Amino acid sequence: MRHAGSLDGVSVALPPAVALDDRFARELPEMAVPWQAWEAPEPRLLALDEPLAAELGLDAGWLRSPEGVRFLLGTAVPAGATPVAQAYAGHQFGQFVPRLGDGRALLLGELTDTGGRLRDLHLKGSGRTPFARGGDGLAAVGPMLREFVVSAGMHALGIPTTRALAVVATGRTVHRETPLPGAVLARVASSHLRVGSFQYARLTGDADLLRRLADHAVARHHPEAAAAGHPHLALFEAVVAAQASLVARWALVGFVHGVLNTDNTTISGETIDYGPCAFLDAHDPAAVFSSIDTAGRYAFGNQPAAVQWNLARLAEALLPLLHEEEERAIELATEVLGTFRGRFTAAWSAGMRDKLGLPEVVDRAVLDPLVDDLLALLRTGRVDHTSFFRTLARAARGDAEPVRRSFTDPLTAVGFDGWLARWRALGPDADAMDRVNPVHVPRNHLVEEALVAATCGDLAPLERLLEAVRTPHEERPGLERYAQPAPAGFGPYRTFCGT
Repeated sequence: MRHAGSLDGVSVALPPAVALDDRFARELPEMAVPWQAWEAPEPRLLALDEPLAAELGLDAGWLRSPEGVRFLLGTAVPAGATPVAQAYAGHQFGQFVPRLGDGRALLLGELTDTGGRLRDLHLKGSGRTPFARGGDGLAAVGPMLREFVVSAGMHALGIPTTRALAVVATGRTVHRETPLPGAVLARVASSHLRVGSFQYARLTGDADLLRRLADHAVARHHPEAAAAGHPHLALFEAVVAAQASLVARWALVGFVHGVLNTDNTTISGETIDYGPCAFLDAHDPAAVFSSIDTAGRYAFGNQPAAVQWNLARLAEALLPLLHEEEERAIELATEVLGTFRGRFTAAWSAGMRDKLGLPEVVDRAVLDPLVDDLLALLRTGRVDHTSFFRTLARAARGDAEPVRRSFTDPLTAVGFDGWLARWRALGPDADAMDRVNPVHVPRNHLVEEALVAATCGDLAPLERLLEAVRTPHEERPGLERYAQPAPAGFGPYRTFCGT
């Protein structure tokens, strides 16, 4: 039997396997506004992640058909599905906004993938909703393809992330500084619950809603917390652990999120929202790429503190569930929040040990100053973050000249020679380094090149870039330029939210 999707009386044949649950809408109706995606005048599929489609049990051939494209736009969904705009609040650059929500997005529903996991299917750029706050509800081709390529690269690097299933051009013009072609992104996540979701629920004053939201999060993401003596405190601890691990992984690959607001901090520990994001070229803790982050709040080196601050806001929202006496609730939350820095440092140190190819027998008393001294040299020498660690493996094999050329200043080069001798004496494993240090990341200049071409209708540079970043640890003939640092004169690089 085939299901029928309908909108305004138009029915579309859908494969039997396509079934969208409305669990979020059913369990938390106070945070879900039923809504419809806008029709697209001239829809055209620009990008489709076929392996992800297969993982979701969706037929890629059907998704490429006119009916499948309408499904990806949200204008044709299975009978019984309830697309909703989700409500949430958030601190944006430290300023609290009590009612943010999906202003240009819709949760189409939840899919059960081939592994039995529940996954959200979510749209961006699908039209204005009641949360639009004066916005047009649309998105442009460039920003949506940015999320497609960067999230693909992050997934290939093994970093927890939302994933882009498809980008569909709408044929509609989006007006920003200049007129741009419009697009809709279909995104997949284990859920779209955020710190801001809990801030919204707490702000309503509805204790039952807050409890149901917490129970929903436990069941969806951290089921082990349900068996704990205090499930909601265990939930908070699980989120702290997940976020500490996530931001450490960002730091190891040189990823800068750009908009680490509480509405972009997930309960699952997945990276979400690839607006003004970037990867480090020159290693620099003060690196900022977002055009609106004028104070450097979310600079590369500030990301752990920013996430910890966001988790403090989650703790505040959860206080009524932690203990009936507020003072005791604060004590419990503070104790858990206090573990964040140690968790981050442990994950970061373990990751740096792997990047340097060092055995576990190397004591932290040796490892930590070795890492600190190296990062100081990279910062002073303005050395490319990604290529340095990949080239360093050649020094472990006996050829130090390529990595030494990374340091153009003679004094810094001498300092690096001393560091190199200390590191080599610890017996680094070059093959182990190659397994964790990528050749390819979505480098800023290559992303921009691909997005400019795609906006003008040429998708070939995007497809070539995707070929490189989807296998980040492999050196392959013909992809050499995708491993090269940014050319001289590129920058200062600035990115934009895309709204």
